[in-house]
Amino acid sequence: MATVAFTDPGGCMKTRLPKLSDFEAGQPCPRSEDSSEYGFEDIVGNSPALRGVLEKIAIVAPTSATVLLHGETGTGKELVARAIHKLSRRRHRNFVCMNCAATPSGLLESDVFGHEKGAFTGALIQKKGRLELADGGTLFLDEIGDISLELQPKLLRAVQEQEFERLGSTRTIQVDVRMIAATHRSLRDMVRNGSFREDLFYRLNVFPIEIPPLRERREDIPILVDYFVAKTCRRMGKQIKSIPDRAMELLIRNPWRGNIRELANVIERAVILTAGDELEVPAMEFVSAPEMCISTVSGFHQAESNAIIGALKEASGRVSGRGGAAERLGLKRTTLQTKMRKLNICREDYAC
Repeated sequence: MATVAFTDPGGCMKTRLPKLSDFEAGQPCPRSEDSSEYGFEDIVGNSPALRGVLEKIAIVAPTSATVLLHGETGTGKELVARAIHKLSRRRHRNFVCMNCAATPSGLLESDVFGHEKGAFTGALIQKKGRLELADGGTLFLDEIGDISLELQPKLLRAVQEQEFERLGSTRTIQVDVRMIAATHRSLRDMVRNGSFREDLFYRLNVFPIEIPPLRERREDIPILVDYFVAKTCRRMGKQIKSIPDRAMELLIRNPWRGNIRELANVIERAVILTAGDELEVPAMEFVSAPEMCISTVSGFHQAESNAIIGALKEASGRVSGRGGAAERLGLKRTTLQTKMRKLNICREDYAC
């Protein structure tokens, strides 16, 4: 579903967003043609970089090969893992997800392998681990690089031999689990410095997939904006029909260090702040972006000044009120006036 550019009576270029009904069940979302072809309902985009990932998913999903996903935080590694599971013969069994970085190291072994009653202080009942829960299905181990060296040999055995013992038990449990691991770290570097086992790395790295950061697939940003606006509006009961071209340009140019997750959060914040039917993206969201902050105070002040002057020009010098510079920047009137005094910016210089 393509966005449509149009000119309103006032001459301001905008991008019309899809209607909320376009995203209801049974209707296609603004995703790539390859997404529709392969059935990746949750992956949105149409860039060559993303199509390359989808093609790899389609190739490896029908097999039982172990997959290693590598990509920056927020690039959607879990979505890719779920897509692999949905396209596999295991799709009717469990998809079990575990974030290795979010689990305390002392509990990680029990979480993965389970434990018997009385295996340690506080083990009041028998507990199945994630590996056992994923039997017949897929186990997704996110941030695999955070697993300790002490636990890595047990995980290697589980991946290679498909067997393990619960904590406090001598009984070997056989499983049939498809492993998908993910990390934002360089496991090769970790192998070189001795913090990750080489044999485990090669056992996980059977079919590697590199997930591109959002800055390498900028042509997907307008489609993702459409998708997140419609999704957020539906949840909040709002109606937003368009977005100014300048706001879209800011979104496209932003470096997005937090990738898709950061974009989704910015859009949600913008939807909350929007009072009418035109999406209001506060320009100040991007003042602190790494490319705009030149690591010096003067560089930051210049970027901040540029954002304020740009908003004043668009508002014909008006600071407050509907469409004023404060509203465009997502700031309180008094906060903006304080910044203008500090930066020696006079609104009269930009009044029509």
